[in-house]
Amino acid sequence: MMACLGSGRACIRGFEKFCLLTQNTQIKKKSASYLQFKQIGIHPLARTFVQNCQNQCTYLTAECTATACPSLCRRITTSSHTTDQTSGSSIRHYSTELPDYQTVDPYTLLEDDLKYIFRDIRQELRYNTNQDELHTIATYYFDGQGKAVRPMVAILMARAINYHLNKDSLSEAQRQVAMVSEMIHSASLIHDDVIDQSELRRGKPSVNVLFNHKKVAMAGDFVLAVASMMIARLKDNDVTLTLSQVITDLVQGEFMQLGAKETENERFAHYLTKTYRKTASLIANGLKAEAMLAGADPKLSEVAFEYGRNVGIAFQLVDDLLDFVSSTDAMGKPTAADLKLGLATAPVLFACEKFPELNPMIMRRFQEPGDVEKAFELVHKSQGLEQTRFLAKKHCMEAVRLAGLISESQYQKGLLVMTDLVLNRLK
Repeated sequence: MMACLGSGRACIRGFEKFCLLTQNTQIKKKSASYLQFKQIGIHPLARTFVQNCQNQCTYLTAECTATACPSLCRRITTSSHTTDQTSGSSIRHYSTELPDYQTVDPYTLLEDDLKYIFRDIRQELRYNTNQDELHTIATYYFDGQGKAVRPMVAILMARAINYHLNKDSLSEAQRQVAMVSEMIHSASLIHDDVIDQSELRRGKPSVNVLFNHKKVAMAGDFVLAVASMMIARLKDNDVTLTLSQVITDLVQGEFMQLGAKETENERFAHYLTKTYRKTASLIANGLKAEAMLAGADPKLSEVAFEYGRNVGIAFQLVDDLLDFVSSTDAMGKPTAADLKLGLATAPVLFACEKFPELNPMIMRRFQEPGDVEKAFELVHKSQGLEQTRFLAKKHCMEAVRLAGLISESQYQKGLLVMTDLVLNRLK
C-alpha cells in the first residue's frame, strides 16, 4: 500500500476507479448512563466518539467485498440515493448491520483502567511544581473532556498482548505508558496552539487565548519533562528509546508541516511522512512499548507497532476529512482550519488531480484573497473527500488484519472496534 501511495497520479487514478462514497447518518444509541460516563472521568459529551459513530459501509469495491471488507464494512441491507447539495453528485446511503464485535464498548470494557487516568496525570504534574499558574496551564487539557483515544488504545493493546502471553493483569508500568501517551499528546496540543494561534479546541478557548504565550510554551515543555521522568522511572532502556523516538518525530513532523513540495509525487509522500511523525508515531511507539513491557518478542512487538501506525494514520486522515465536512460545534474547533493555516492535507492533494489550479494555491499556502474559499469549493467538487476516506479505510483494514494475529479476547475485539470508531467518528 505504501508503495502505491508514492506513485502520485497513477495511484490517485486507481483510487478514483475504486471509490464509491456511501454514508449513513443514523446515530447509534448507547445504553450507558451519564453517571457511568462520569465515573470513568471522561466527559459524557466526549462519548460521541462512540455514541455518534456513523454506521457507514464507506467504499464498496470488488476487492473490498472479496477480502477483509465483511468484517469492517458490514453487511448491506437496504440502500437509497440522495443528491449531495454541494457537488450535485449522487450519493448512495446504506443501512448496515453491525458485526458481533461491535457489542464490545472499549470505554465500558476499560472503565476501571481509565477511571483515574486524568486525575493521576494532574497529580503527577502537581507533584513536580509548586507554581500554581504553571500547574493550571499544564493541566488545562487534562480535564476529562477529551476522547482519551491514546490511553484507551494503549491499554487495549497492553491487555490484549498480556492475554496472548497468558498474563492476567495490567502492570503499573503499562498503565504509566498509557498516561505518558496522553501527556505527550496534550503537550503537542499546547505547542500547536501557540504555533497556530488557535482560538478554540475541544469546544472551549484554547490555552493560548487565556494565558501568556511564552508561559504556555514553557508549560508544554513542562508536561513533556514530567512525562520523560515517568519514562525514566520505568527503568527499561528499550522502552525509553522507543518512547523517546515519539518526541523526535513530533518535532520533525512539525518542521515538515511548515514546508511545501513542488511536485504532486513529493507532496503526497511528504504529507504521509508528516502524518506519521505528528500523529501515528505516538500511537505506534506507545503500543510497541506496551508490548515490550508485557515481554513480547520483537515480532509481536512489531505487530503492535504496525497496528498503531495504521490506526494513527487513519485517525489523521479522518481528522483532515472532518475539517471539510463537520461543523465547528461538532468538532470543537474551527473548520477549514488547515486551509487557513496554509496546509494542504489529503483532500486537497487528491483534489489536485481533477483541479490542477490548486497547485499554485498550495505553493503560496492559500495566502491570496479567496484562496481558502476557492480551495474549499474545489475539494467538495472533486472526489478528494471520498478518496481520503477510502485511504483511511485501507489503513483500518490493515489494522484489523494485524489485530487478527493476536489471540482472541474481549480486548482484542476492542482493538477491532477501535478501527471502526476511528474511521466513522464525527469529531
